[in-house]
Amino acid sequence: MSKTRIKAIDAVQEAEKIAFAPFVFQAVVSLRKLGIFNLIFQNRKKGGIGLEDISKKLNISTYGVGVLLEIAESYNIVDKDDAGNFELTTIGYFLAFDRTVDVNINFTQEVCYKGLFHLTEAIETGKPAGLKELGNWKTIYEGLSVLQPDVQKAWFEFDHHYSDEVFQEAMEFVFRNNPKTIYDVGANTGKFAISGSKYSDSVSIKMIDLPGQLKIARGNVAAAGFADRVSHYEIDWLSKNPQLPKGADAIWMSQFLDCFSEDEILTILKACAAAVNDHGEVLIMETFTDRQRFDNAKFILEATSLYFTVMANGNSKMYPSTVLKKLIDQAGLELKEDIAVGEYHTIFACKKK
Repeated sequence: MSKTRIKAIDAVQEAEKIAFAPFVFQAVVSLRKLGIFNLIFQNRKKGGIGLEDISKKLNISTYGVGVLLEIAESYNIVDKDDAGNFELTTIGYFLAFDRTVDVNINFTQEVCYKGLFHLTEAIETGKPAGLKELGNWKTIYEGLSVLQPDVQKAWFEFDHHYSDEVFQEAMEFVFRNNPKTIYDVGANTGKFAISGSKYSDSVSIKMIDLPGQLKIARGNVAAAGFADRVSHYEIDWLSKNPQLPKGADAIWMSQFLDCFSEDEILTILKACAAAVNDHGEVLIMETFTDRQRFDNAKFILEATSLYFTVMANGNSKMYPSTVLKKLIDQAGLELKEDIAVGEYHTIFACKKK
């Protein structure tokens, strides 16, 4: 960790930015929703657009537009020239149009924002204290199938965004040994089961998840025409002594184990070790905090850990690879292959010892 000293005037400025960060975030949400960012961008070739014109075109008071753009200018999100015309800075452009930033903003706003108020309580109790802002469940996973539409959309877009780009590469790795029976642990919406069934016309896939999630996944699988090759198995990993049926050639878990505490992960891995065939493998794909090339990727993962703390379950996080390696060994598994997939992901291929 760098110990580079920062001037007091610069330090207090950064401290004040943190103090008022929620104000800036909500201003950005408003600038996006009200169409102000879009309108400013559309006028970029004209040298920008002034406050009065923005107000008239969007039918928003000059007061309302003004207070939003003032804080945006202070945060270097927009620039204002001497004639009073506004343009987006590079930061503003990414806030308005970058897909990853868009997914993260929507997830923060719709899923996490109200709940984050309860973070201290979550730390003290080890429970997802902010989840009550969304519904009355022990974990968010119990309520995924019945979340409000905007919340559910934001959650699934966030969940899928960070795996979609590596999905094909991961699929090729999963099928490199031509498994005939695959357990998809944490089936979510059934995306892997559908893609796997398309990839191989001989594979049999068993989706394993909570009943509410399986209802969604089964509907999607049936609509895709693969109900005859995709079965399901209901499980609650937080129940006493959860077990999987035996007979899997491969067990696939994508961005799943980070949803559990270390003790719970060990329980899951032991169940997988007992269920996989002697020559089969347990495949784990995760975004490890200690394997990120760029600081912003590590930062996103660390912020996501707070989501797990206050909204998801109260006791899980985004882990470094060293933690998973330790738990794999304790579960009676041996790490055989360790490969990087895409920009952010790692796949661990494990076999019985």
